[in-house]
Amino acid sequence: MIESMVHVIDDDDAMRDSIAFLLDTAGVAARTYESALAFLAEFDDAMTGCIVTDVRMPEMNGLELVRRLKDKGSRLPVIVITGHGDVPLAVDAMKAGVIDFIEKPFDDENLLSAIRSALATGDAATHATEERRRFETMLASLSPREKDVLMGVLAGKQNKIIAFDLGISSRTVEVYRANVMTKTNAGSLSELVRMALLAGF
Repeated sequence: MIESMVHVIDDDDAMRDSIAFLLDTAGVAARTYESALAFLAEFDDAMTGCIVTDVRMPEMNGLELVRRLKDKGSRLPVIVITGHGDVPLAVDAMKAGVIDFIEKPFDDENLLSAIRSALATGDAATHATEERRRFETMLASLSPREKDVLMGVLAGKQNKIIAFDLGISSRTVEVYRANVMTKTNAGSLSELVRMALLAGF
């Protein structure tokens, strides 16, 4: 697992450095970016961790960044930092998917607490994404007939019904089911069903 990273985005050098120092002191890995565009230039969907961004920045503000990330399918949790007059903007950002906002001047422990919560959320989302990709790869290895049998299993059909539907023998269905279990490394029927549903089968 790649180490979770806090991506700090702020056009204010002092604020950016201050947050990075706070995170370093707390033993949390961080990278800084001077603008939303600078972050987007380096963004890829394999990134883990969370984003801490100022809400009011030139070129692209925090709210626009959140919307852009959503369009890219990003699952990174976002925390916005806002000045007193920017609360309505922060509320809009929350509606757009931001998980928290911190008002300036903020208490260091409040920010760290929000970041730790976001990292836990991000790690869970990353794990789910990795698991889904792993399951998708496993299911992609199935032959067309094995997939047909799996569809029957997911529909709750008995082997003899699947056999009738596919015009094959019950014994052949058993062989295909065994192949499916082997190829997916599923330890039980319930695990196979969970795997298939998570992969969007």
